[in-house]
Amino acid sequence: MRKLLKQVKESLKDESFMHLIENIEVIVSKVLSLLMVLVIFTTIADLAVFLLKELFDTPYGKFNTTLYKIFGLFLNILIALEILENITGYLKKHVLQVELVIVTSLIAVARKIIILDLGKVSGIDIIGLGVAILALSISYLIIRISNKQNY
Repeated sequence: MRKLLKQVKESLKDESFMHLIENIEVIVSKVLSLLMVLVIFTTIADLAVFLLKELFDTPYGKFNTTLYKIFGLFLNILIALEILENITGYLKKHVLQVELVIVTSLIAVARKIIILDLGKVSGIDIIGLGVAILALSISYLIIRISNKQNY
């Protein structure tokens, strides 16, 4: 019983506990990476099926109406790749790279703007997206400037 209590006490020391937490973070990051790869391949397959169906089933001259959906699917894949890059960057450096997170957010907002149906949104929604782009762009500029000064 004393050995067990000693082992528990030893494992709860700051250094041992932090090592355990780091190991858990690495395992979770690896699982997330594998799942994100699965999501990317599934999304690529979905895009291929959708694209082939639209190419062969859509009457001539009507392809433009689905073009925005296709762009949205492509951008979904790019967003997933950026998220995978965030996860693998964390695995490599054990630091969350804020610049990558901001770039991923910019891509996501750009995707929303590209596929936006102007007939279904209000002016406040468009203003909100504009403010989001402005805030993310300023954040990206600040991070880039501070990264250049650190090197």
